[in-house]
Amino acid sequence: MSEAKAAVRAMLERERRELADLLRTLTPQQWNTESLCTGWRVRDVVAHLLYETRSAGAYTADVIRSRGSFDRMNGLHVDSARHLSTDDLITAYESTITRGVGYRWAPRLSLADTMIHHQDIRRPLGLPRTVPEAHLRTLLNHPDPTLRPGPRMRGLSFQATDLDWQQGEGPPVKGPGEAIFMAIAGRTPALDDLTGTGVDILRGRLT
Repeated sequence: MSEAKAAVRAMLERERRELADLLRTLTPQQWNTESLCTGWRVRDVVAHLLYETRSAGAYTADVIRSRGSFDRMNGLHVDSARHLSTDDLITAYESTITRGVGYRWAPRLSLADTMIHHQDIRRPLGLPRTVPEAHLRTLLNHPDPTLRPGPRMRGLSFQATDLDWQQGEGPPVKGPGEAIFMAIAGRTPALDDLTGTGVDILRGRLT
């Protein structure tokens, strides 16, 4: 394994552990709060993240069963966990910290997915955190291609105000690295934390 891949795996483990620690503090009401994922409560987001409990063969079968639609597959995963208690969800999620198809083969994609959903949970609950700079820098430099970041970022100048990072040319979009990351991921509430003449352009691309 390359040093770079090992470093990203370490970030992924930390991100997952921090999310697991958060989940253990939540009240029943918080578990049922709407997340930033449309139609998903906090518990549904956690249920989605249990895809990492699936073996490679089972995951492939899920893709086939869903006829290649990741939205449909995500729905199947969430539905399959509706009977689980919150304690069961936490235990199952903790079992993924150092395992899974993504952990093994695509840790950077899994890091992006975990961090997005971590913030999908924290933001509506009003529970901000300081995201590790290494995590932000890694994902800002290499956005998740499955989210099609190119069309959202094209022709804009992004500048993080809390770390030394900027990218692109054009009307400026400035703000915390976490807000930039979440906006690029398509989370419109993060736009409220950004400034610059490029924000309205970005907003138009997300809506």
